[in-house]
Amino acid sequence: MTTMWVLLGIVAVLILGTFGYLAWRDRARLSSPEDTTADRDARAVQERYAAERHGTQGETWRRGNDGSGT
Repeated sequence: MTTMWVLLGIVAVLILGTFGYLAWRDRARLSSPEDTTADRDARAVQERYAAERHGTQGETWRRGNDGSGT
C-alpha cells in the first residue's frame, strides 16, 4: 500500500512540475510589437466598418424606408 502512495505522489509531482514549467514558459513569451500593431489596425478597421454600416442604416431610417425595398 505504501508503494502505491509513493508512486501516486511521484506521478502527482511530475504532473504539477510539468504544468508549472509550461505555465512559466508560456508566460515568458512576449508578443512582438508587430502583433500589437496588427491587432490595433484590425480593430480600427472593424470599428470603421461598423460605424459606416450604422450610418447607412440611420440614413435609410431617416428617409422613411424600412430597407425591404418596397
